[in-house]
Amino acid sequence: MSIAQHLQDAWQRQAKWLLLLRPLSCVYRLGFLINKYRYQAGWKQSYQATVPVMVIGNITIGGSGKTPLLIQLVKYLQSQSVRVAVISRGYGGQGPFPALLSRASTPAVVGDEPCQIVQATGVAMAVGPNRQASIELLLAQGQYDLIISDDGLQHWALERQLEWIVLDNQRGLGNAKLLPEGYLREPASRLEHSTVIEHALDPQRELHMHLAVAPPYLLNPQVLDEQAIFNPQAQFNPQAQFNAVVGIGFPQRFYQTLHSMAVNDFQAHAFPDHHDYQISDLQFEQQSPLITTEKDAVKLAVLLQQHPEFKLPIWVVPVEAVLSKACYDLLEQQLSALGIKFSAQSDTAVMHQDATENAQHSR
Repeated sequence: MSIAQHLQDAWQRQAKWLLLLRPLSCVYRLGFLINKYRYQAGWKQSYQATVPVMVIGNITIGGSGKTPLLIQLVKYLQSQSVRVAVISRGYGGQGPFPALLSRASTPAVVGDEPCQIVQATGVAMAVGPNRQASIELLLAQGQYDLIISDDGLQHWALERQLEWIVLDNQRGLGNAKLLPEGYLREPASRLEHSTVIEHALDPQRELHMHLAVAPPYLLNPQVLDEQAIFNPQAQFNPQAQFNAVVGIGFPQRFYQTLHSMAVNDFQAHAFPDHHDYQISDLQFEQQSPLITTEKDAVKLAVLLQQHPEFKLPIWVVPVEAVLSKACYDLLEQQLSALGIKFSAQSDTAVMHQDATENAQHSR
């Protein structure tokens, strides 16, 4: 188990030995506050784009549901004829940056989450550590009403008009300590100054979301085509044995999703977030089908192209963010205040109801 995974486990358990890391947390807090003050005082210049910018992020390390939320918002804005584009750091990608994405882009170049976003939405997207360069690259290619930044909440070099923070009710704020004693990127008081979207099945806030699970699909259906006509693995069987392969910030969420689908017989194989998979990572003593997330699937698909000899079926579990009607109403109000109008009267109640009814499971 890597150091990062040990820390994740300790944060989840709120282990007492984390107290030993408090001096490092104090150093982190001081550096964070100094950097923030430099921008607030004007000692360092921040970039203001010529179009409104909305940042979707979190104040915690690890998965919170940010990417599914962003994908759902992009789809909704596209349905309302709002010209939206997305930027991202492109974590895990090697560049060169800034880079424009297409559906053919690969995670090795631009990162896994950007590939997932573009494959799901077809949105115009640019990635790179320099957010200004990414925005200017997009604006040189077309006209947009809104730029959404995937993460970058703590990136003070970028001016923003809107901030949505995803707060995972299941994980909460842990011990409410900053890195590395806890998993907070910045103090909890940050939630008082932004729009907070609660990720929960039993929410306490009006602004909330949850993830609905759709039927799993095969990443490599050709594997079954090459085998006998009658194959019990051709249809997804939740009672089968699986190797659960996952490389996300909070793998326990995926395991809980599997349990909600009545998939209980699986071996858990957790890798670090944004893991660069090798074919050896998919080879286990138990020769059972694999089951994984859509985020991992974008990298595994490339890996399978390089290794056609791999013959085990890989099932992918897709999820979709289901937002409360209040989220859509607030978004429309916030964008209207920025001069961004929808092309038609939106029916967010129907959209929310349809998304809920179409979900077979939720977590």
